[in-house]
Amino acid sequence: MRRLLVMTAAVLMLLGVMPTTAAGQGVIPKTPWGAPDLQGIWDFNTLTPLERPSEFEEREFLTEEEASQMVQTVLESEGWDARYSDPQQDVEGAYNQFWTDRITNLSADRRTSLIVKPRDGKLPALTAAAYEREQAWRATWQRPIRAPVLLAALFGINPARGPEDFGLSERCLVGYSSGPPINGGTYNSNLQIFQTRGHVVLYTEMIHEARVVPLDGRPHVSPAIRQWLGDARGHWDGDTLVVESVNFTPKRASFYPNATDAFGSGEALHLTERFSRVDIETLRYEYTVDDPVTFTSPFTVSLTMQRSTGPIFEYACHEGNYGLLNALAGARAQERVVNDFVSR
Repeated sequence: MRRLLVMTAAVLMLLGVMPTTAAGQGVIPKTPWGAPDLQGIWDFNTLTPLERPSEFEEREFLTEEEASQMVQTVLESEGWDARYSDPQQDVEGAYNQFWTDRITNLSADRRTSLIVKPRDGKLPALTAAAYEREQAWRATWQRPIRAPVLLAALFGINPARGPEDFGLSERCLVGYSSGPPINGGTYNSNLQIFQTRGHVVLYTEMIHEARVVPLDGRPHVSPAIRQWLGDARGHWDGDTLVVESVNFTPKRASFYPNATDAFGSGEALHLTERFSRVDIETLRYEYTVDDPVTFTSPFTVSLTMQRSTGPIFEYACHEGNYGLLNALAGARAQERVVNDFVSR
């Protein structure tokens, strides 16, 4: 037995898996060059809401009974089908549970919100400039095309005039749970991490985004170069990978809390993400959004990701933009119906 243990240790050293102190389930592995090994596929979905629900007021943590009841409620709701809950549901929203992730886990510490700073568990208020921008966007988006009263009565909302009226997530550019920063979503909530000595790759299943993060200390590119995912630079703070991103394009929002909401512009966003291995099965992910143009104060989110066996699937979204073409064609058809009615 002793000889077997010695041989096993030798093999681990040859493979570069250098165990450190025990933490949770087993030991945390290291890469052949000695960095903490964060590689693998990680599921970042959770039942814990981003913001603290009003019923919990200033309570930071659930009791064991409350946490158990929340999970039980989800289990009892299995089998839901949006097509039956809302008879007016269109094809886009007519999902049933087959298409969604089965989420049954809460944060390990039973927090009432993923937001840990500020202490109230809520998103900070928007700045006056961000609020005015939001109102102006809504007014523009809802601007009448023709026969506004009839359009509103028949269709509830103005149909899209062009591709600009579709959000970035609708066009599968950014948003949903793709990040950055990364937030849980309805499906495709997986992150795969690859490491080399000089780079880390953060690959999200949603919208198949791959962020290549240099670790060699190089400076950020010129502020004149703006990107959908920002310009990321990484470094190690002990056993924690820290990724700082700036130079986001103003064409995207500063923050996407979910698939339908977006706040501000990314132009002034400074995003700091922290990745640390808790144990063999768990990765802790924290991020701080610092955008003084959009939010009145920075805020920090903390969540745990669970190891997944995968695989990562291709997220094709709508290949060839057929979905966008069909939506615009449908909007033009709606206009023709109304205009024919008006001209009579």
